[in-house]
Amino acid sequence: MLDSSLLHIPRPSVAGLFGYLAALLVVYWAAWVVYARFFHPLAKYPGPFWASVSRFWMVGQIRKAESEKTQRKLHNQLGKIIRIAPNEVAISDPEAIKIIYGINSGFTKTDFYTTWRPAWCKYPDAFSNLDEKLHASRRKITNNLYSMSSIARSEDSIDFCTAVLMEKMAAFANSGETLDMAAWSQMYAFDVVGQLFFSRMFGFLEAGHDHRGYIKALDLLLPILCAASVMPTYLRTPFLMGGALVQPRVLKALTSLTDIDNAAAECITEREALLAKNANEPSDILSSLFSTMREKGEKVDFGLTEVKVEVYVALFAGSDTTAAAVSSILYHLMKNREAYDRLTRDIDEATASGELSTPFIRYKEASSLKYLDACIKEGMRLHPSVGLTLPRHVPAGGCQIAGQWFPGGVRVGVNAAVVHRDQTIFGADADEFVPERWFWPEAANMERYMFQFGGGARTCIGKNISLCEMYKMIPQLLREYKLELVEPQRSWKTHNYWFNKPSEVYTRVTARNKV
Repeated sequence: MLDSSLLHIPRPSVAGLFGYLAALLVVYWAAWVVYARFFHPLAKYPGPFWASVSRFWMVGQIRKAESEKTQRKLHNQLGKIIRIAPNEVAISDPEAIKIIYGINSGFTKTDFYTTWRPAWCKYPDAFSNLDEKLHASRRKITNNLYSMSSIARSEDSIDFCTAVLMEKMAAFANSGETLDMAAWSQMYAFDVVGQLFFSRMFGFLEAGHDHRGYIKALDLLLPILCAASVMPTYLRTPFLMGGALVQPRVLKALTSLTDIDNAAAECITEREALLAKNANEPSDILSSLFSTMREKGEKVDFGLTEVKVEVYVALFAGSDTTAAAVSSILYHLMKNREAYDRLTRDIDEATASGELSTPFIRYKEASSLKYLDACIKEGMRLHPSVGLTLPRHVPAGGCQIAGQWFPGGVRVGVNAAVVHRDQTIFGADADEFVPERWFWPEAANMERYMFQFGGGARTCIGKNISLCEMYKMIPQLLREYKLELVEPQRSWKTHNYWFNKPSEVYTRVTARNKV
């Protein structure tokens, strides 16, 4: 008879089991690295080693908050196509803009955008909607509300906010105190959103600080949401939920998201209460949204939740992007005094000849000032408000971009902060602030490659609000006050968490003799 001990199979210890799993993980990781580096469809494109094997290279770039600088450096060193993740490349060829982002291009948004979507919405907002047909049908419902003609009819609301800003500038001029123009630009942009949407400013300008906490909420949210957006989808929820348990910053960020949700709901509740009293409804964007809901809401499924989505997006994205553009334009003007002086002369002469109204400049008047137009374009060219690639999936069947064939499903994207400095399009001095380039014979061609508001059917829906603010506020400010950087040799700071936010634009304000 066999000894029973010979048939005994020892059971593995816990330590042995973990060792076995660790070995499997090492083998899997090694196999993945070999595949990603040598056999993946994107293996032939250069880029950082860690970018080719893990999306956490991109997470690290978000943490550093200077992705646009890194991408410009890599493109200069490695060429027009760089690998920034195992399944994603960034492309600096200006011609790629039309191919990837043109209307009916077939390229679709990636899951990068889903992290930004409100959890409670029935339909994705215009920014986070991945379905092109659904996006087109939903955007059609409210598109006319954001047309330039509609926004221009609300110029008095923007003037109301500008008047408060001018009063605050007068106080700084009288006291001799310096201010951070970037911070005041954002407070102004937030109050304009309040006036345009709800017929009441949020009170940032009046208070002179972030008295509602919305700006702080966004500053907490953006780096966390942006980091989650670039990491693998299966890690996003553990990162956000797990991070909230162990990292106070993540918890504060998620709490801030609730604050923005609550702010949107509060604005709608206030308007509903006003309507319940049969009071006269203000003429603003929110009233237009309610009218849309009443007139065709049942037909197109546009109810209170959809109104709240529009308000939420305005609160979330309506200030940072505009403030970044205004800050860039003013900062670069103050750094380049010849351009500053030429623009102020043009504004003074146009005012003296009656081309610019007083007390407030109208959008149509300002947009006809050619040098102002050039300065605004140049400020947005050098510092577009979004500083990351706008990732898209290559359509099934593949596509040729920048002389290379990309298979369907891989991710590609163009970064405005990179392509806006392409010397073949914008000249050898593309890194410099030169408004005069917009008078060159090549200006019409340069215009084709401006990408600060995105492109095609996905152009930013708030573009006209932003432009109307810029063309009205900037000449108004320069007409009434002289602006100087406190330390002209010192550079501003920027933090790129999708929105590339400027700060420390320390400015001295002096009252000018009125024309």
